[in-house]
Amino acid sequence: MKVLYVIAHPDQRSLNHSLMNVGIKRLEENGHEVRVSDLYQMEWKSNVDEDDFLNHEKGSRLNIPDSSGRAFKEGKLTPDVIAEQEKLKWADAVIFQFPLWWFSVPAILKGWFDRVFASGYAYNVGEYNETRHGTRYGEGIMEGKRAFCVISAGGKQECFSERGVNGYIDDLIFPINHGMLFYPGFTVLPPVLVFRGDSKRPEVFQNASKAILERMDTIETIKPITYRKQNFGDYKMPDVTLKDGLEKPGQTHFDIHISE
Repeated sequence: MKVLYVIAHPDQRSLNHSLMNVGIKRLEENGHEVRVSDLYQMEWKSNVDEDDFLNHEKGSRLNIPDSSGRAFKEGKLTPDVIAEQEKLKWADAVIFQFPLWWFSVPAILKGWFDRVFASGYAYNVGEYNETRHGTRYGEGIMEGKRAFCVISAGGKQECFSERGVNGYIDDLIFPINHGMLFYPGFTVLPPVLVFRGDSKRPEVFQNASKAILERMDTIETIKPITYRKQNFGDYKMPDVTLKDGLEKPGQTHFDIHISE
């Protein structure tokens, strides 16, 4: 496989970079080809502004979806954005690795999604009618490509349990897995989660390395998260709401969007 590794951590000596190196080594040992987008090393520009759209008239009204869509259609996105889109086109699988900061991705990675997933490229693609609502949630530019996150958190696993004070980890990362990855069509694999990432205990790195190695060995075969596709009968149109009775007993909130 061709694997793109997108990492967002400012320190090359970090747990995240060390684990990435473990993962890349195993991927290459297994015959996969790997490219890396190290966002801090690249000094990635995270904020969206009029400079992102080379055909935008400076000082005029900036509507991000409209300006983004026109720039994508006319080939007027900036070279750094186009380069990342080309990497995504090349890749069969994409790994996003980052620390969980303030219950979300680091700003630099959010900016990668904001800028690279341009209108017309990753969203607002496809027809809208009584049975379809665009090409998204299981369809889209990333359809057929696998993706997953490697996420480190400073707290204990118990703090991220269903009764943990931080909230259930699956709920916290639903907007990332479902909203950023499944939305443009990725087949989303379960995340690799690393808890107590700030503890500096040797066993944290040892256990996390074991999990990373296992994932890299099964990247082609592990069962994905079975999110419900939007346009394949599970949702009522045009409201795009889940049809009554499809959820299983006990399924609530985000879980109802997983079919099994």
